[in-house]
Amino acid sequence: MPRQSTKTRRRKFDAGIARTIEVMTEEYGPFPEEPRLDPAHEIVFTILSQHTSDINSSRAYKLLLDRFGALENVAQGDLADIEQAISPGGLARIKAPRIKEVLNRLLDLNGSLDMSFLREMPLDEAKAWLRQLPGIGPKSAGIILSFALGMPAMAIDTHIYRVCKRMGIIGPKVTVDKAHDILEAAVAPEQVYPFHLAFITHGRQVCKAQRPRCPECVVAQTCPSRGQFTEPDSGPDKEATSPARPRAKRLAQAPHALPEKEKKT
Repeated sequence: MPRQSTKTRRRKFDAGIARTIEVMTEEYGPFPEEPRLDPAHEIVFTILSQHTSDINSSRAYKLLLDRFGALENVAQGDLADIEQAISPGGLARIKAPRIKEVLNRLLDLNGSLDMSFLREMPLDEAKAWLRQLPGIGPKSAGIILSFALGMPAMAIDTHIYRVCKRMGIIGPKVTVDKAHDILEAAVAPEQVYPFHLAFITHGRQVCKAQRPRCPECVVAQTCPSRGQFTEPDSGPDKEATSPARPRAKRLAQAPHALPEKEKKT
């Protein structure tokens, strides 16, 4: 059999991902676009969302703005006051200096907190510019560019990374940092945002880390990992005793929240 060209393989690969997005969206969607924060606010919200719940990070973000009024004031504010304002979000002693540092670095580099100029850059250059900020790695850069600026940048969190590995979309030894580049090349730009929401929702609700709910999975038939988590069919009664697949309609809350600290690499 003649070997397929890279272009042909990539076309089929893209089509497979597009179909998976479509199936997941039918199950969990539709996914309306969230109201966007501007990039500087998105950075602050991302820091506040680390290692805490969506409710707590949102509360801390609101309290910070209520206390200081504007992020420029946060950059100039007393560290103890910042820490006190965001204390309901958890880990305030770690997050307060991180917020103050990144805001002041932005001011040093740019003269203001306005980062709308990133939208005019090629995607790789915009990501590189953000990566010079303290604590901003591939995930945070993807979040800022995608959610704040509407650019087709990948933001791979632990849920998306897990689902993609289990489905064979990325190899078992691919690092999370490398996954950003691979998936960005494989997913059509206009599908990056729905890809993010579909896969993160699937990872949270069905393809869980410890006990994935394979009998309820809408893409189980094409998942090469299904046999690792399900028992082989034992007869005609097997299907009758399997739990029915629910029609989940809940959206992922704060899909741009990072559950883990991200280090600049």
